[in-house]
Amino acid sequence: MVETAVTISRSQDPDAVRRILGALPSWFGIPEANEHYARAASAKASYLARIGDEVVGVALVDRHFPATGEIHLIAVTPHHHGSGVGTALVTAVETDLIADGVRLLEVKTVGPSYEDQGYAATRAFYAARGFLPLEEVTGLDWDGPTVIMVKPLIP
Repeated sequence: MVETAVTISRSQDPDAVRRILGALPSWFGIPEANEHYARAASAKASYLARIGDEVVGVALVDRHFPATGEIHLIAVTPHHHGSGVGTALVTAVETDLIADGVRLLEVKTVGPSYEDQGYAATRAFYAARGFLPLEEVTGLDWDGPTVIMVKPLIP
């Protein structure tokens, strides 16, 4: 029988981040950026999603202020897209942040004025989990548009 239960742990694993991002070249196709995320996985709050013994997803979280948090990175192996792994990661992050008094969660991704089917799916993923687009800005994390999405966290 194939094990399908997702377990989330707080653990840092830069090698798993490298492996997962390497499997997602449409989203994470810049080696220098991928290495930035792998280094960040050694310092930021890290959440790993496992199915059995395999790490199939990761989320990295920033805390800029006591009442706010940011999903710095969320990535799931392509084989597990649509299986609930991403939702489990977001839920675990939200649960911990709410327990720590955080009131607002943000995420940044490629903005809608940049036409890309993959990033449209990314924005839809966040919208389905209650994130609202706040603002699109150009030149924030790259030369193109970035949308800032936010979600109120109500304990």
